[in-house]
Amino acid sequence: MLKVLGRQTSINVRKVLWTAAELGMPYDLDQSWGTTRDLSDPEFLALNPSAQMPVLIDGDVVLFESNAVCRYLAGRYGDGAIWPADPGARARVDQWMEWQSATLNPVWGDAFLGLVRRPEAYVGRQDAIAASAARWNRLMLVLEGELAARPYAAGDSFTLADIVLGLGVHRWRSTPISHPPTPNLTAYLARLRQRPAFDAVSPADMA
Repeated sequence: MLKVLGRQTSINVRKVLWTAAELGMPYDLDQSWGTTRDLSDPEFLALNPSAQMPVLIDGDVVLFESNAVCRYLAGRYGDGAIWPADPGARARVDQWMEWQSATLNPVWGDAFLGLVRRPEAYVGRQDAIAASAARWNRLMLVLEGELAARPYAAGDSFTLADIVLGLGVHRWRSTPISHPPTPNLTAYLARLRQRPAFDAVSPADMA
């Protein structure tokens, strides 16, 4: 059985759990890491020297970095449905996965942490929160425009790109900032919510 280390409140952990669920792969989730056990513990650092969640253990394979873990699972246990074998189709999926990690992820931290998670270092930083929210909205409008042309991020069918982006859309909509009108994103999120794995790994009360 797959073993996943990390707490479910982590959006990156949920990417992995959603991927495993879509593939019908059972997993054992060890949420002690990041809750009662410190990620700087040498035992965890031996698995991921960056001290970040999640870590996947699949027999002799130990992996970190959530998007890489999702690709591994889809490549090893999938049939090509959510990570296509065709190089062009696969590259379109990877393109949006990279956009999520390299372009979208860096902008939302101040807004989400300052308004939702609220660690002391982020609370009350109104200028940083406002700037983060504005950047976040601009990027979500990019995705809004893309979804005007197709039902899913990389084409006509659900892929790994929708796992990583769908959780991001859910987090954005759940954060108490001013959101511009986004009918395409609203419809997109509704489509994703029809998938049983979505609410199983990312319930409505968990951004």
